[in-house]
Amino acid sequence: MTTTVTGGRGGTDVSALPPSPQPPGATPPAAPSSEPVRPAGRSGLGRVGRPLGVGVVGLWLSVMVLLPLAALTVTSFEDGWGGFWEAVTAPVALASLRVTIVAAVVVALVNAVMGTLIAWVLVRDDFPGKRIVNALIDLPFALPTIVASIVLLSLYGPNSPVGIHLNATQPGLVLALAFVTLPFVVRSVQPVLIEADREVEEASASLGASSWTTFRRVVLPTLTPAIISGTGLAFARAIGEYGSVVLIGGNIPRETQVASQYIQQQIEIDRPVNAAAVSVALLAIAFATLAVLRWYAGRGLRREEDSA
Repeated sequence: MTTTVTGGRGGTDVSALPPSPQPPGATPPAAPSSEPVRPAGRSGLGRVGRPLGVGVVGLWLSVMVLLPLAALTVTSFEDGWGGFWEAVTAPVALASLRVTIVAAVVVALVNAVMGTLIAWVLVRDDFPGKRIVNALIDLPFALPTIVASIVLLSLYGPNSPVGIHLNATQPGLVLALAFVTLPFVVRSVQPVLIEADREVEEASASLGASSWTTFRRVVLPTLTPAIISGTGLAFARAIGEYGSVVLIGGNIPRETQVASQYIQQQIEIDRPVNAAAVSVALLAIAFATLAVLRWYAGRGLRREEDSA
């Protein structure tokens, strides 16, 4: 006979009931553990490893990035703000900055078009030697830039075998910078094209849209963030390039001398403050470019989250 224990309101206390019989061969339920359950991610290793990892990363970035930049900035202001401004606004310094920025803008725009076209061909077309071409795109990343300058000088220098002389000219600068910055656009656009939804393009074509209309209204809006990102990275790389232009450029002041060559010249004549000041100016331009890219990428991500 089962004994029941009633509570204060006449209910049955189920804890007083005997356990229900288990079928033969069944495993009895495990007794509840009296040890407290630790939340995920709060183990002792995690508590120790996280500060250690942050400390190592912070130390490495400080040694490799922050300390050199701080030392450069301090050197550029050794003569005060007036000395910094005078060094940056010197006629030859301004001319080198102008040549650098103009060439970088031209190169970025050229690569925005040609890089997108090359990425399109590599993704959407099949042709003999496609893998070789795809591998050659990364060659400027692995090739020393001074080698690129030697090759361009041999091909387009005074003894050009093709009859094209670009030595010590601004088109020669643009060609050298385009060579080293092309992969940034191609590798930014290529993954987006690979993951693009082809069904939307087919639907546009089935509705009677031409190939150009489909590309302009369907494909291009999808590629625009990647194109802008790759173009910005190409511009940031171009304004600081030295090796690829050191021979083909000619280093002519006010004409083909870029900012990196001007900085080297100031170091050679023992004017480190002037060199540091122009270096800080280049650093500010590159940082502003990257900041705009980060802002644009974050804005596009927020739009995607809102539309989802």
